[in-house]
Amino acid sequence: MFTLILNHLKMKTSILTMAAFLAINLMAAQTAEQRGLEIAKAAEEADLGFGSSMVQLQMILKNKNGQTSERSMTTRTLELTEDGDKSLIAFNSPKDVKGTATLTYTHKVGSDDQWLYLPSIKRVKRISSNNKSGPFVGSEFAYEDLSSQEVEKYNYKFLEEKGDLLVVEQDPVDPKSGYTRRLVTYNKVKGYRIEKVEFYDRKNALLKTLTYSDYKLYKDKFWRAATFNMVNHQSNKETLLKFSEYNFGIDLSEEDFSQVALQRAGN
Repeated sequence: MFTLILNHLKMKTSILTMAAFLAINLMAAQTAEQRGLEIAKAAEEADLGFGSSMVQLQMILKNKNGQTSERSMTTRTLELTEDGDKSLIAFNSPKDVKGTATLTYTHKVGSDDQWLYLPSIKRVKRISSNNKSGPFVGSEFAYEDLSSQEVEKYNYKFLEEKGDLLVVEQDPVDPKSGYTRRLVTYNKVKGYRIEKVEFYDRKNALLKTLTYSDYKLYKDKFWRAATFNMVNHQSNKETLLKFSEYNFGIDLSEEDFSQVALQRAGN
């Protein structure tokens, strides 16, 4: 009887060893590009289904001398599966930017559509693809940073695994992007949420680093960071975004993301 049990245990150990060997070989058979794409798809899959959301946030601008100024904003987002998400950002204060609003239609393929409403001239201005790398209302975020994370927008290459963290290089497909590449760090045990993004400029020099922190889990599925910190290494300027509680219960439709809605948000 003891011999039978021992043989059974040996067989189970052998099967487990073989399974582990196959898993290792399967990972080895993947190219760096395939694994990078797989990680990006896993991150996208983990965040599907939030529908729509609204959040209040505070923007803190810090110049190279350490002086700061603050702004408050409201951001609304509508999830779309057939194409990229839509978002509308409206400034609430201070007086010099109050009423300024930005509307973004992210597309899986091709350039995104973006508009800026300026209350001083009561006009909606379309942001051209050539200007998407420009600063968003004086911050260290570019207009292209406002777009949703769509898998189709990049080519991928897995670089390294550091404990629970996976680092993937993302090269923008759009030739008009202000970046040659981004290094994105994902947390594989926390829903593949993004922990950090390093942005490289058109000369392939490190331009900015965006760090996500103070994460909170909503609806037992959706990770959202309460703090974004964008540091520009070339200008020594910094932009901090602090988010309040996300409202996923708000009922938003595509009508809430029209140019009419953009003007209304700014008034």
